[in-house]
Amino acid sequence: MKILIIEDELLIQKSLKIFLEKNNFIVIATASGKEAIELIYSEDFDKILCDLMLQDISGFDIIEESKKKYLPEELKKKFIIMSAYSSSQIMEKIKDYGFPFIRKPFSGLTDVINIILNS
Repeated sequence: MKILIIEDELLIQKSLKIFLEKNNFIVIATASGKEAIELIYSEDFDKILCDLMLQDISGFDIIEESKKKYLPEELKKKFIIMSAYSSSQIMEKIKDYGFPFIRKPFSGLTDVINIILNS
């Protein structure tokens, strides 16, 4: 399974990448939302772990750009949202998209794998 991690907190990004690679996933990671969009257009990923609050653009911007490549049903199978922010507005928008949500900080990295495999 090939996974794209879009996370600008480098400690979280590197920890996720190492953990997933140790569990036999192929992982590409980026801190840039714009680079993530380029990667999404140029490669195929089974899952996309996407932080909502990035330095350059938002995770929602990445999702909207991804609609140019994927149908809504495909997006629901690919995207998993990660965020430390869980305001009612953000949670409602995530619910509207129908994506799984991982709250940061993680309770455990094995929980992340379970969400990846079961979403």
